[in-house]
Amino acid sequence: MTSQETIFSKIIRREIPADIVYEDDLALAFRDINPQAPVHILVIPKQPIAKLADAESEDHKLMGHLLLTVKRVAEEAGLSNGYRVVINNGNDGGQTVDHLHLHILGGRFMKWPPG
Repeated sequence: MTSQETIFSKIIRREIPADIVYEDDLALAFRDINPQAPVHILVIPKQPIAKLADAESEDHKLMGHLLLTVKRVAEEAGLSNGYRVVINNGNDGGQTVDHLHLHILGGRFMKWPPG
């Protein structure tokens, strides 16, 4: 299932500026405008998928690519001590933009439980 027009769609098309740290044919990574950690980067697919629950079996290569992109971006951001990856799914999961996105949070110790 594809998503509606979102702020992330506009960032992909460069209609809204973003601090982009990585881009390839399938994904885009940029710094969150409301960081929740010293390093807070979002990784999004260029193909609009509204939320994780909407991903289908044919999206398996893209989903794997997103995780490998997280690894690459985290390494480039110097997060050698570790980092957290968060995917909010739906309203109860805290998702505020209906375009799948992975949060990379790092630069400090992460407590548990998170929410």
